[in-house]
Amino acid sequence: MATLEELTAVAQTEIDAAKPMYAQVNNERREFTDAEYAQAVTDLGNHKFDQQENGYKRARQEAYASIGDQLDQQYWDAVNGTTVWKDAIATVKSDNPKPA
Repeated sequence: MATLEELTAVAQTEIDAAKPMYAQVNNERREFTDAEYAQAVTDLGNHKFDQQENGYKRARQEAYASIGDQLDQQYWDAVNGTTVWKDAIATVKSDNPKPA
């Protein structure tokens, strides 16, 4: 996995490639200042790091069925002797692995 510094370097390259970037201030379009470019690099680097470290959590949350549906699956698994709920959870976890 990449460090924050490595991802910030990638962000710097991406921001440099996107130049010029503009801001809309008081209905006037102007190019970013040096401080705004620096902030954009910091923000993008932090975003990339957060996505690397926590993106799998958000992906899993979106992929899981609602709690009500999961409870229903567990009930029917108990009644029918099946493993639908366990299989669904295992699929979500394997499709969205935790970083090593």
